Amino acid sequence: MNLTNVIAAIPDYPKPGVIFRDITPLLADGKVFQQVIDQFAERYRPLGVTKVVGIEARGFIFATALAYALGIGFVPLRKPGKLPRATLSQTYALEYGEDTLEIHVDDIQPGERVVIMDDLLATGGTVMAAIELLRRQQADIVECAFVITLNDLEGHSRLANAAIPYYTLCTF
Repeated sequence: MNLTNVIAAIPDYPKPGVIFRDITPLLADGKVFQQVIDQFAERYRPLGVTKVVGIEARGFIFATALAYALGIGFVPLRKPGKLPRATLSQTYALEYGEDTLEIHVDDIQPGERVVIMDDLLATGGTVMAAIELLRRQQADIVECAFVITLNDLEGHSRLANAAIPYYTLCTF
């Protein structure tokens, strides 16, 4: 599936020298959005996945739709203070500082087969934090799924070094 026509490239956003990949045209096209979710569902349906874990915020869009298509649960990974029950947290490095992801302690049971989903793989910091959280919960990480991978930012190398398989629909 060629998504390059429905993912807009916005130069110099949010700062000079950055090309922002905007997924909103993909989301606005119901037929293309359905094809994207169907492609992910075809991949994961035979693999015995029990939960789709979505990374805040755009990962929620794809992860909830995929969980629905597969008839399984969705688990959100959120920024601190957004989840109401007991949580586990994982802090990770950003280009300038750090951030944290949280998950409810009881949303994943040991041995559950999960797919971690986000809209975009760039440097890999966020998804590596997600992987660490799920490992702490003794989940079986089937794969990480992304609509877009930015090859020049090396997130894919971090996943390979951690021996975590990933699947992407579109590479820039």
